[in-house]
Amino acid sequence: MLSEKLKRDEAGTLGLPIRIVVLTIIGLIGFYAILSAVSDAPTPPKPMYATTNISAFSLPSPDGEVKQETNLSLFVKVFDSENRGVGDANVIAWSPDRKKAYSGVTDPEGKVTLRVSNTELPPGKAEGYVKIKVMREGYRDFDSDYFLKVIRD
Repeated sequence: MLSEKLKRDEAGTLGLPIRIVVLTIIGLIGFYAILSAVSDAPTPPKPMYATTNISAFSLPSPDGEVKQETNLSLFVKVFDSENRGVGDANVIAWSPDRKKAYSGVTDPEGKVTLRVSNTELPPGKAEGYVKIKVMREGYRDFDSDYFLKVIRD
């Protein structure tokens, strides 16, 4: 049981309501500051993807000392997660031997055709892959080391 002195002493309760109000206001101001900082954070970049109209490309077998030119028109479509074309994206493709790079910029529908010429495979290999990188502001870069398979007949 409480002692009689504590029951009659109101000193501990004086000013208590105003302290609760002040601390509540300070807490709400702090909460508002945190919410403002979170809402001002930049939005994360959206993902984007790229596809091509072929899955593999065949190089002719080397016939003697005559080297045949191999040209490939690589059609690339760049799109976002909602399957809309991403325009003005920079597309870079590397030949399978990684010695040549080809680039282009997508049209408003997200399409670009890259002219890949004199494609070579890595030395001693019967197959290789065209590597691709797609970049655009506001989107995450798309990379694929195995975008298109290139094989020798």
